Amino acid sequence: MTDQEPGRVDRVVMRDIRKRYGMVDALRGVTLRVGPGEVVGLVGDNAAGKSTLMKVLAGAVVPDSGEIVFDGRPVAFANPKDARELGIEMVYQDLALCDDIDVAGNLFLGREPRKAGGLMLDVRKMHADARRHLDALNIRIPLTDIPVGGLSGGQRQAVAIARAVTFGPKLLILDEPTAALAVAEVETVLELIKTVSAQGVSVILITHRLQDLFRVCDRLCVMYEGTLRADLDARNTSLERLVSEIVAHDEGEKEGSRR
Repeated sequence: MTDQEPGRVDRVVMRDIRKRYGMVDALRGVTLRVGPGEVVGLVGDNAAGKSTLMKVLAGAVVPDSGEIVFDGRPVAFANPKDARELGIEMVYQDLALCDDIDVAGNLFLGREPRKAGGLMLDVRKMHADARRHLDALNIRIPLTDIPVGGLSGGQRQAVAIARAVTFGPKLLILDEPTAALAVAEVETVLELIKTVSAQGVSVILITHRLQDLFRVCDRLCVMYEGTLRADLDARNTSLERLVSEIVAHDEGEKEGSRR
């Protein structure tokens, strides 16, 4: 996995990424690749290193060593702004939405369009642009002037993803986007992931809902204690095989402790 496969074009390559917190090795030489428009599922038990690896990619955590290559050139991120400028967006599990602000306001928070002179918000344009963005992503939210706090969980998740997409990302990282959602809302989020990837955006999906991965993912990457345990083709992998890769080390440890 250290050399690029013939004919393969990668959007991002994280090579030999390491991160240590005190005595804990959070990441122990992880190499991960994602192609343009590819959806990669990143799974593993708690404390496997998934979130830390993605925070490195999003610029929120600086690795101790390793290399990141984005669109063919080496890059280094000191903060999330550096990653965003290259086209990397991450939607965290808490969504970071403002419940008292309406849908359009959340989509353009901090980037609100202004009228000539820059002193007044162009509210009409903001709502028109919000409607256009939601429609382009097939997001079914009828009004853009209602507070986000009054939306369902699935609608809130869709707004958070839509906000990230308005930045025009090349790579979108989603941390547990279907957690605590009803079945119908899960379907909405999965369809949104398909829509985004069909537009050429690479997607990395962190989730514990393993059945969802087979609906949208091209590859499945399994992490264990800061290492990449397996890199699987989703089309040729069963749920049973994926589960076995996730729990293999744990079962080995239990067997060793009985001897």
